[in-house]
Amino acid sequence: MGAESKQQNGPENATVKIRVGRLHGGKAPIMSTVPVIGALTPFAPGQRIKVSFFLNGKGIESKTVKVRKSKGHSGAFRARIRIEEAGKYAVSASHATTAALGADSTVRKSWRVSFPSLHQGQCGDVVVGFKKAMRKMGYIANSGRCLGGKTGRGVLAYRNVNDMTRSARAGRGLVKRVFAGRGGYRVRHPGAGRHVEASLSKQVLVFARDDKPFAIYPISSGKSSTPTVTGHFHFIRTEPGYNSHGMYYSFYFYGGFAVHGYESVPDYPASHGCIRTFIADQPEIYNRIDFGESIFVF
Repeated sequence: MGAESKQQNGPENATVKIRVGRLHGGKAPIMSTVPVIGALTPFAPGQRIKVSFFLNGKGIESKTVKVRKSKGHSGAFRARIRIEEAGKYAVSASHATTAALGADSTVRKSWRVSFPSLHQGQCGDVVVGFKKAMRKMGYIANSGRCLGGKTGRGVLAYRNVNDMTRSARAGRGLVKRVFAGRGGYRVRHPGAGRHVEASLSKQVLVFARDDKPFAIYPISSGKSSTPTVTGHFHFIRTEPGYNSHGMYYSFYFYGGFAVHGYESVPDYPASHGCIRTFIADQPEIYNRIDFGESIFVF
């Protein structure tokens, strides 16, 4: 009799349901906000739902949201998440036992992320997120909300590092890889502290602190008939502005070999032995270099 009375006076059974909005073919656009719409049946005043989000199986965020009165005997709740990374997302919702309602939880509902191709002059949240992801790996990118020439050169450097077709094009596959944090440069001399690396096979100039690259630029090194010297050197002499050879803001590291800006920087080795950079990048590169700083050319 006592057990039967307790069951009758206990909390009502609860049912929690959710659906994920703004999906297209089971995918959400990168840098979009995905809403989660839920129902709790029956409605009871003062109830709360825990909404948990996951990325690639790992919990990334939990929110406790209020339940409001909806149609009939149900209550409604909402939550949302901003999609800023690549991967497989999922969400679940749960209600803990209260005096009014029992416990219930949903299975995880999952979705993936879609990515656009990006082009010069394009602006918006996706461009901002893309540039943030590029900088996180050390590739150069312009400021602001639009994709400018500096970001295009960062894309060229990314393509060089990853043995892709050498261009400034940011197609969907490349954008997806960048948002996933894939395709970073692996520092060759991680024990050298702050230093510079010039990878002739990748055609990039890399500024690094220990094993972390923080600025990666595309270059054009010496052609086969006038190859760039290889080895470990130190920056020893500067020549600001243009010289008579068209070299712009030169920083020498061995004899007549220098890192300098030049009017022509093709996506292959073409110089007379120096490390050519884009004119637009060279003042920044010149100011990044310290006298006596190490450069490894390989």
